[in-house]
Amino acid sequence: MITSKPGIGIVAPSGYTLDDAAVQRGIKLLEARGHVVHNYFDTAKVFQRFGGTDEARLAQLQAAACDPDIDVVIALRGQYGLTRLLPRIDFDTMAASGKIFVGFSDFTAFQMGLMAKTGAKSYAGPMLYADFGAIEPVDFTLDDFWKCLAGPTHRIDVTAAGNPSVDASGTIWGGNLAMVMSVLGTSYFPSIDDGILFFEDVNEHPYRVERMLLQLLHAGVIERQTAIVLGDFSSYGITPADNGYNFEVMVDYLRRVMPVPVLTGLPFGHGRTRVTIPFGAQARLVSHDAGFTLTMSDYPTVAHG
Repeated sequence: MITSKPGIGIVAPSGYTLDDAAVQRGIKLLEARGHVVHNYFDTAKVFQRFGGTDEARLAQLQAAACDPDIDVVIALRGQYGLTRLLPRIDFDTMAASGKIFVGFSDFTAFQMGLMAKTGAKSYAGPMLYADFGAIEPVDFTLDDFWKCLAGPTHRIDVTAAGNPSVDASGTIWGGNLAMVMSVLGTSYFPSIDDGILFFEDVNEHPYRVERMLLQLLHAGVIERQTAIVLGDFSSYGITPADNGYNFEVMVDYLRRVMPVPVLTGLPFGHGRTRVTIPFGAQARLVSHDAGFTLTMSDYPTVAHG
């Protein structure tokens, strides 16, 4: 366990931002907490829609993993880009470094590959651009991250009605649903039994969410888990052609066909209010009439977040 204020590295393995002010705000926020920040992202070296060429983005990850002054590596943002890097990422070096890698959205591909290749855990958590670098950072999102980082356990209490009664335990894993599906059937998809799956996504119509979850079911993944917890699914449109089919109707259908309980209401996704989930931790999920609790342990932490 790290016993001093952790050093933080910033990498852009996916998309980039032209907003240098947001990057600087995020760095200043972290420095104000006493962290030494190393920024491996260079706005002048962006390539197409990416935070650098493939080679440059791989080099960012490698440099952060090998820097002895870095304890936590935070992704700049999501968008797209990690899928094309997967065959060339040195996952053994990433895992052996002992760094805590943090991000969500497109970063899910890295987390899936890291777990599949090495068994190493990571954090589905805030990123520099939209979270630490926001003009008005969301206290809940950042506070939950610091609490998770401090450990040794992390508990999330959720108010959400209408969920089934559940008392399930297992490895918590998942993330962005589309990115999870992008590695299904590959060597970057972890083989996890008795797990608790959590999902979020953006710009995905409920029928596409249903289709992806059914694919996981048909692939034999769901039946090996203990529960599914759905987070924020936002920025999709319902049209008259849907004829009453919406997210709630889709969830009702899933609850009838899935062999494990399906819960909703997890504050995790592309909204600005978001919990941090240690990907690969041991978790216990207990739901009741008014909501549920998710308690996680056995994951990498620091002594002082």
